[in-house]
Parts: sequence; C-alpha cells; structure tokens
Amino acid sequence: MKAIVISSPGGPEVLQLQEVEEPELKDDEVLIKVEASALNRADTFQRTGMFLPPKGASPYIGVECSGTIQAVGKTVSSWKIGDQVCALLNGGGYAEKVAVSAGQVLPVPHGVSLKDAASLPEVACTVWSTVFMKNQLSAGETFLVHGASSGIGTFAIQIAKFRGARVLVSAGSDEKLAFCKNLGADVCINYKTEDFVKRVKEETDGKGVDVILDHIGASYFRQNLESLNFDGRLLVIGTMGGSVTEVDLRALISKRITVQGTKLRNRSAENKAVIISEVEKNVWPAIEERWVKPVIYKYFPLSDAAEAHQLMENSSHIGKILLVP
Repeated sequence: MKAIVISSPGGPEVLQLQEVEEPELKDDEVLIKVEASALNRADTFQRTGMFLPPKGASPYIGVECSGTIQAVGKTVSSWKIGDQVCALLNGGGYAEKVAVSAGQVLPVPHGVSLKDAASLPEVACTVWSTVFMKNQLSAGETFLVHGASSGIGTFAIQIAKFRGARVLVSAGSDEKLAFCKNLGADVCINYKTEDFVKRVKEETDGKGVDVILDHIGASYFRQNLESLNFDGRLLVIGTMGGSVTEVDLRALISKRITVQGTKLRNRSAENKAVIISEVEKNVWPAIEERWVKPVIYKYFPLSDAAEAHQLMENSSHIGKILLVP
C-alpha cells in the first residue's frame, strides 16, 4: 500500500508518499481501507520529531480516518467486512489502509458522507471527554473557547450550544469570528485587537466564565485564571504559546479553580473505547439531527500532504483539513 513517510524530522517537505508494507491485523482489530484522513496539530509535531508515536503504534502519521472495513480480527464481533466507519487511531491514518482496535471505531453518522466523517473522531472524543465527561459543562454555564476557528474549536462551539451553554470564543480575524458566530457563538473576541479578559468580564457581569478550553498554554495561563468564575475549570489541551509559566497559587485557591491538562493519544485502548462509546451515545445523535455539522476547509490528495501541512501551520484555515488517498 501507499503511505506518507517522514524521511527525516523537519518541515513539510519531509513528507513523502512511498510504498510500504500493509499493517498486520491483530485479533482485536479491524483493517480499514481509508476513504479520508484528517490533519491534526499533533501530526505536525510528530513530523518535526517533537512527538513520538505511542509504543506499538504505527510509525506513520494520522490519528483519525474514515473508510470501509476490509478485514476483521479473530475476536471481533462488533464489525463486519463492508461496514462504513470512522475511527480514532493510534497512528497510521496517512495511508491507504490502517489497522485499529475495534473499540476505537464508530459508525458513520447518518447524513454525513463517508469522506467527511474522517473529520469527526478526534474532535468529538477530545471535546466530549474533556469538557463534558470529566468537567461536566452544564446547561446555563458559560464556556470560553480559544482558537475557536480550529477543528476542535468549531466542534466545541456547536456541541456546547447543543447542550445549552453560553459560548464565548476568541480568534485572530474578523472572518474567523464571523464563521464562529454563524456556528452559534454568543460572544466573539478578536484577541489581536481586544483584551479578552476585559471582554469576558464585561460579558459575564464581572464573574468570569465557568469553563475554558485552551490550546495556547503558558502565554494565556494568567489571563485564563483571571477570566474564570468561582469553581471555574481551565482545560489545557495544547501548548502552542509555551509550556512553562509561573502561577500565583492564591489565584487558584481564592476562586477554587481546577486546572486540568489532558491528552487523548496516549490513553489506553480500554479508556479510548469508553470515550468512543460515550461519544456514540451522546454526540452522534446531535450530528444526525444536524445540530452539529462537520466543518471542512479543504481536501488534498494524500500525495499533497506536505502542502496540507503548510496550510495547517500558517493557521489561515477554518475547521478541518482532509487527505484523500
């Protein structure tokens, strides 16, 4: 089969389409003929050598895909050959075929094309497990999403609105904010021209928000604490703005703030299966009822993975970028 191979750690140009061996199928896995794979920021970090794949994972990039099941392992009873699915992968999505644990596979939601379904597993599992399963964002609470025009952000806006939260967002252009507004965001903040802490306080009668989903990290940490209400929850899912900061612990103590870091890829197969089950039960109905829709910015042929990475890294896109073998 063909797959994207990292010739050596570096820029997008190191991504090369090559002939490789097909994955070996374990007893508890299914083999998927890939219809599409979606880009994630972690893919660019793996390409540069900053992230290594989990032990035992495919050496190839790609943590989500959609496609058709071509083979099933000996102990798999939940799926059959010919099923159209999408999946949360440990790696290997940038390829024509990928093997994945049967517990990390989801049916394609009704009303979503097989190709576009590749955009859903990572964002759905990240947002649902972090914001809802662990931190219980509830109807009537306020929710601030940084990087709101990203794949994670556009999904988080929609599912939070569906669940009854008031959603505030930050992004770096009026075009991106207008898109977020159309997705249902209640308050849109241009972080390049506005002080988001001041605006958050204005929009919440000085209280602050209940939950923040943040992929920036260190450079936003102090402002995030200032932006939280009593019993607020700060959920850190990335460190694009740095990983080291200082904190005055009195800020956490006085407002009873919870700070949680989370990562999806290095969880166990058993833990991922629990998340997948909860996503199918709680998120898939919202997608099938069209309350939550995939947001696709552009499709690239698999052979143009380098160009797709360039687009992701210049951050001009809105939503997800897909690769099609």
